[in-house]
Amino acid sequence: MDRVINAWPNLAEAIGLAGSRIMSAVVDTWGWRALVKLRPGQSVADVIARLPAIESALGTRPGAVRVEQDPAHAGRCTMRVLAIDPHAGAIPWPGPTSRSLADPIELGLFEDATAVRVPLLRRHALIGGTTDSGKSGVLNVILGNLVACPDVVLWGIDLKGGMELRPWAPCLARLATTPDEAAHLLADAVAVLDARAEASSHGNTRVWEPTPAAPALVIVIDEYAELADTAPDAVPYAESIARRGRAVAVDLLVATQRPTQKAMGGGALRSQMSVRVCLRVRERRDVDLILDRGMLAAGWHAHTLDAPGKFYVLADGHNQPRRARAYLFTDDHVHATVTRFASQRPDLDALSQAATAPRTQAIKPPSEPSYEDPEAALSMALSQAPDDGLTVPELIHLTGMGRTWVYARLQSLATAGQARQVTRGHWRA
Repeated sequence: MDRVINAWPNLAEAIGLAGSRIMSAVVDTWGWRALVKLRPGQSVADVIARLPAIESALGTRPGAVRVEQDPAHAGRCTMRVLAIDPHAGAIPWPGPTSRSLADPIELGLFEDATAVRVPLLRRHALIGGTTDSGKSGVLNVILGNLVACPDVVLWGIDLKGGMELRPWAPCLARLATTPDEAAHLLADAVAVLDARAEASSHGNTRVWEPTPAAPALVIVIDEYAELADTAPDAVPYAESIARRGRAVAVDLLVATQRPTQKAMGGGALRSQMSVRVCLRVRERRDVDLILDRGMLAAGWHAHTLDAPGKFYVLADGHNQPRRARAYLFTDDHVHATVTRFASQRPDLDALSQAATAPRTQAIKPPSEPSYEDPEAALSMALSQAPDDGLTVPELIHLTGMGRTWVYARLQSLATAGQARQVTRGHWRA
């Protein structure tokens, strides 16, 4: 460290940071860190852009240097040089640390061994990362904490046949594994949202405060891109929840390994996500897709993360590109956590249950289903639909016909004045 301090003026000249100087430095367990004062006109963005050159000049391994903005001065930054990777090994999960949704969720540890604590109450969260980046592990750490909270009801959507979420099924009030089930679940979530919003307006309250008697509703969606591809009718419901759900404690927890513009609804849903967890990505541009535009240039280099479970987090209180590693959550942890908390899971409050009851009854199949006359089945379904109508997946289920047939008949009935679209995607006579 002393050699670097003495040589810094020459090194700074060589790497394009001439005029900068090291004001102080200290050795720690993993290496050393220094407070760097920049020449007037230079900024931390200039330092971040030269990270490879800095590593070359210091003779470190690739990825060993970290740079953080000094929150007190735009012309200073902290440079940390890691001789040893503090996240080289897995970090065992210590068990749930949250006993209420109001408690921050502890995801893992930063490189300085401080805990990564993220608030989820009245916030939507997005977890993104490529295959084998540790996305499922982060999701399991969050679920391991949420199932310990008596003021949260969990619904799940897993269109990979339940491969990821089925182990959690005893702690999930509902689990959708098909596109139709997913659309139905999200439609019910919107009904809960609307009922809570109306009740709050009548009671002159701005927000829904979760309690064991009136819990929050968190909808976990594993691989959102699959939902967007196979259940397009469900997407408007998800976007509606993203826009309107926070105040009434109806929140989304979304994981995806394909954070494309198309999969994320052109940004409509992603823009509502106030908690972003970005694991390793394959392409540099994916950093901005998961976190936000400009984050790659600001030093959030998720494409350089070199082990499963390493991540960046962007949330309240976390606006610096600090690397972290998630706790290791094994299958044994899942089994033990489910066994411990399955019997303690709460039910939705009476208001929310009543909001979903009409829809649940409306799509209940007859005891002896018959699709001999789908035209008659469609007419009956539309005439008996609840006030907010039935979705296309529900009509497909009730008629036994395909999506194209149902859409064509709805258009024909609408033209004849015999059916109408109550709201987007909801039909009735």
